[in-house]
Parts: sequence; C-alpha cells; structure tokens
Amino acid sequence: MIETQDITGLILAGGRGSRMGGADKGLQNFNGMPMALYTLMRLQLQVGQLIINANRNLGAYESFGVPVWPDVLEDYAGPLAGFLTGLERCETPYLVTVPCDTPNFPIDLVTRLAAELEREGAEIAMAAAPETGKDGQRVVRSQPVFCLLHTDLMESLAAFTRQGGRKIDAWTAQHKTVLVPFDTPSDDPNAFANANTAAELQQLKKP
Repeated sequence: MIETQDITGLILAGGRGSRMGGADKGLQNFNGMPMALYTLMRLQLQVGQLIINANRNLGAYESFGVPVWPDVLEDYAGPLAGFLTGLERCETPYLVTVPCDTPNFPIDLVTRLAAELEREGAEIAMAAAPETGKDGQRVVRSQPVFCLLHTDLMESLAAFTRQGGRKIDAWTAQHKTVLVPFDTPSDDPNAFANANTAAELQQLKKP
C-alpha cells in the first residue's frame, strides 16, 4: 500500500493564462480565495507534502506556505515542464500532479490513483473522466494533467523534453500507464471541469 506521506502533491500554476486574457489563473478568486490556494487546501489532505510550480507572482504563491518553484525549462513549455520541475524537487517516492484551474477535483483522487498504480504494477496512474463530446455524447477521456507517478521517471522525462517533447500523452505512452476512471454514479460528473476563461471560472463557482 502506498502511504500518504510517500506522495508529494504538485500544483501546476505555471501557464500563461492566455485564454484568460493573460491573467494568472491560480490567483483568480474562487469561493473567496485564490484558486490555487483552494486547490492546495483540497489536495493537502490527500498527500504528505506539497509544492507549487509557478512562473510569475512567486511572492503571492509563496504566501500559501509551501515551496514554489519555476519551470526548469524556458519559455512556458507547458505542463510537462511543471512535471519535470516537480520530479526534480520531490523528496518522496511518488508525485501527484494537479492543475490550479480545476478546483473541484475529487477528494479521493490520490487514494484511487495510488490503488490502481499498485494493483496494476504501473509506473503512472492517470485520471479519466466523462466529458461531453461535440456530438453531445458523454465519453470517458483521459485527464493527463492528473497523474500519479514514480519519481524515478525524472531521467526519462528530462530526456523526452530535451528532444522537444511537450505532450503528456506522448511521454506517458513510453511507460506502463493505467487509466483510472472517475465515472461511478457517486462521482461528480463535473469534478474535472476546468477554468480556461473568465466565463468558465464563473460557471465553476458555487451558487
């Protein structure tokens, strides 16, 4: 069994926020606090340690009380740059990644990812959740920014990004990855809804 204290939670807050007018998404108000802080408080019950990956407004993120590290890759290289930063700074055997713009993610996210990772003998466990496609049908799709991974994958990811790789799926495909569906009747169907725009953020806020 993977113990909670053996997992470090990484909050990904290093994006440009281009679809939100360049705003720092993690610092946008969500239910009375910065969205990244809300995410942190939801994640801290599920892991042993926490770190934040951010590339600007570092002082604001540091005020949350956990270590903050900018990308180890230059020029906003995407979520994998955050993954690599987290793997380099992680001091536990496992790292779980959560984006700052999906504040209603499941409170049992890490428990279920860890259980499947161990059961399948996998290197990476990736969440999957129902989404409505363009045809209106609900299908279960992978959620690549929600991953639990062995920290000994750092060298693999460093090599992948050095070669210009930027897509999470392309890297995880190189390793034994198990998809963990969050689609039971008791699961919130909107748990993985994220806020890329100001309008989407308003939709996420509780009435």
